[in-house]
Amino acid sequence: MKSFDSEEILFSDNHILIALKPAGLLTQPDQSNDPSLEAFAKKWVKEEYHKQGEVFLHCIHRLDRPVSGLVLFARTSKALSRLNEQSRSLEIQRVYEAEVEGIMKEKIGRLDHYLIHGDHRAIVAKEGDKDAKHARLTFQVLHYMPDSTIVRIELETGRYHQIRAQFSAIGHPIKGDRKYGSKSGDGTEILLHCAKMSFAHPVTKEVLTFESPAPFG
Repeated sequence: MKSFDSEEILFSDNHILIALKPAGLLTQPDQSNDPSLEAFAKKWVKEEYHKQGEVFLHCIHRLDRPVSGLVLFARTSKALSRLNEQSRSLEIQRVYEAEVEGIMKEKIGRLDHYLIHGDHRAIVAKEGDKDAKHARLTFQVLHYMPDSTIVRIELETGRYHQIRAQFSAIGHPIKGDRKYGSKSGDGTEILLHCAKMSFAHPVTKEVLTFESPAPFG
């Protein structure tokens, strides 16, 4: 895992911060006490703005540890409340890119499944099963590799491990994702990247778009 530096802060104002998370880094601190994007970003804010005391910084969405890409943080409680409402209303657009195993025959499509949040993994279930939640996404093939496919993915719902579980369920697990059936890698980094994000600024209401090319494919 590469180290984090100021170049990974893509944007910051008084209300929000956008950072680029490398694969292998936690989004938020957990019981492991391993480094996290949130901790690095708080340190950056403290130094950049000469802040005294605790820094207010809360992520609006999390990326799994082995996933890379854009992460949005709120820098005030007002911004946090408004961005959380946008997130609940599915008004924050997040576009992912992934390299999945095998050659996908369908170039454009939608995946519909029902998922249960199990023990550190998502389990594909049936409609009507206890605790099963509808998971839906659209995809478009960008190009083909010799034994894999690069796809662009847009979420229509935001379920736990949704992209990972859904592509595994159709026989095309994300490369490196051992937890969901990939035959490559060691599971610490998977080829899934949050490449684009669009949302209304919580104060100015201006529509902001940020992009970061995937580090693969």
